[in-house]
Amino acid sequence: MDVLLSSTLLVAVFGVISFIFIINLQAKTTKPNGLLPPGRTGWPIIGESLKLISAGKDGEPELFVRERMKNYSPDVFKTSISGEKVACFCGVGGNKFVFSNENKTLKTWWPSQITKVMLSKGSPVADNQKIRDTVSQFLRLEALKNYVPIMDDMIRKFMVTGLATNQVINAFPIFKLMAFSLSSKLIINIEDPALVAKLATHFEILMAGLFSVPINFPGTNFRRAINSAIRFRKEVYPLIKQRRSEPRNTTSDDKHDLLSYLIAASANWADIDDENILKEISDTIISVLMASHDTTSSILSAVVYFLADHPHVYKQVMEEQMEIKKNKQAAGALLNWDDIMKMKYTRNVVNEVLRLVPPAAGAFKQATTDITYAGFTIPKGWKIYWTVHSTHKNPKYFENPEEFNPSRFEGNGPVPYSFIPFGGGPRMCPGSEFARTEVLVFMHNFLTKFRFQKLVQDEKIIYNPLPMPAHGLPIRLLAHA
Repeated sequence: MDVLLSSTLLVAVFGVISFIFIINLQAKTTKPNGLLPPGRTGWPIIGESLKLISAGKDGEPELFVRERMKNYSPDVFKTSISGEKVACFCGVGGNKFVFSNENKTLKTWWPSQITKVMLSKGSPVADNQKIRDTVSQFLRLEALKNYVPIMDDMIRKFMVTGLATNQVINAFPIFKLMAFSLSSKLIINIEDPALVAKLATHFEILMAGLFSVPINFPGTNFRRAINSAIRFRKEVYPLIKQRRSEPRNTTSDDKHDLLSYLIAASANWADIDDENILKEISDTIISVLMASHDTTSSILSAVVYFLADHPHVYKQVMEEQMEIKKNKQAAGALLNWDDIMKMKYTRNVVNEVLRLVPPAAGAFKQATTDITYAGFTIPKGWKIYWTVHSTHKNPKYFENPEEFNPSRFEGNGPVPYSFIPFGGGPRMCPGSEFARTEVLVFMHNFLTKFRFQKLVQDEKIIYNPLPMPAHGLPIRLLAHA
């Protein structure tokens, strides 16, 4: 038995060594026409994925990028993530190059585990310009102005029913539920608490597995995420069908949610059958929900986190918000776009939070041809990664980068392409102003109703994958004196 076990182990070890040898041999014999960026690719298959994830869970995601910029190149370095050959572009020059070459030498690319969860099987391509145009219409400035009183009304009600003076709460999960409820209203016009709670549960499981190891076996987070996405679609399919059957004027005039825009646009999708229209709309709803509610709850928690630690900043924000409240013509009047425009200092605070704790680390592209940059060649088919972590805390662009200082956004603000929490170029996140507005409306209501104390003073902000307080941000809510 021992001999058999030893022999089996020897065969296994030899197999692993042979596999690594073949991988290395292939890497040596497949030479591009030019000098590759410096760097390392880590282990076979997984590459440096675990190091990237580990840096985020330790609360210092910028270390992964910073160390490689120092050791290899401040402009571009190579790595491997989830088995893909990746060139990470760094600094304002790298950001400008990536954003300026979208749809030229670069195209959008997503890891397969994300597309498997986010897209229906058999759904048309995710990078659908018709869908992007429709979502952009929903998020355009004129439409956004109409959402401000809706946001304000819902958040006010939440402050009354969901929060109370002298209550101790874990702020992050509560903010997350509030953001999901608001997104459900604005995206699919759902207000039923039971249905919102059910959808939120499906979505929580979906998000937990979205960036997990993509092993599709029973019991894994990845399998649970796929199944939760299926259950989520089963809940929203009847809603989509019902709304599509309504007279057009009911859909377009009485509702301002994203689903209304998608249904109106789908009337012109002659090249897509009804089944795939359902899939396209449900996939879009999932994508926008992910981008809106997770981003918003992350920013809200970080705002409260930093305000608790910086009383002088809190004081200035409070003065601005109280002035807006005092100047409302009628007691209880809802906020409007003019009020949002008056929140100049508060907006700077939100931007400083986005600099220090950006809700998204970056995004991937794919080279559609060989690319030359900073003296190096990135071969066709390689993945390109741009990341906020090469500039947001870089002293080259931000003096005393670890310091929380909203005044750095006054005047001309940061160097172009250094502050990129929502990306840039033609694929810049269309919901950037939507997210900021939602946060500003929340801050007005929360800060004018409560004072608060942070109960865990040295709580870390970790990335999993979005930034969140490690202990959920326990705070005590207090009445204003």
